[in-house]
Amino acid sequence: MRRVLVVSIVAICSVLTAVGMLGKVLAAGTAPAIDYTKILPPDLVKNTPKGKLANPYKDSQADIVAQGEHLFLSYGCNGCHGGGGGGGMCPPLINDTWVYGGDDDTIFRLVTLGSDELQKLGYTRIGRENVVGPMPPFGAIIKSSDDLWKIFAFVRSRYNGDPAYKFGAPPDPQ
Repeated sequence: MRRVLVVSIVAICSVLTAVGMLGKVLAAGTAPAIDYTKILPPDLVKNTPKGKLANPYKDSQADIVAQGEHLFLSYGCNGCHGGGGGGGMCPPLINDTWVYGGDDDTIFRLVTLGSDELQKLGYTRIGRENVVGPMPPFGAIIKSSDDLWKIFAFVRSRYNGDPAYKFGAPPDPQ
């Protein structure tokens, strides 16, 4: 009986410790890691609050950029935006003109949903290019959110505009 009591107390203490640690993690705002290879872009958009999508990759990661270039070409992005993202029948992706905004969240939603759906969600054109055709939704075509993030790393690696605008317009100095 005494042994059962000791085991029960140890178990209760373990549970309380785990709950306390979970509370600290949640209080710190740390979310569990997302496996982007297993979530489709439309699902990630649907389950992530506006402004919270961020690329886990950097445009300085050579292996990721190389994979992103391969994906950019294999998904046919080059057919409209040119082989290196410099434009074609659709706007360039590597300059400092951002039609809807250059932050990761906006770009992910634009490519996933397309420009018509993005506008229905309240986004407006803030930049202008010579080519202003709509972006079709690619969320159902791209196999995983991971693929899309790698494409963005490739595109950002090719950026040739004003460095202050690489991720969209910088905040106004106040």
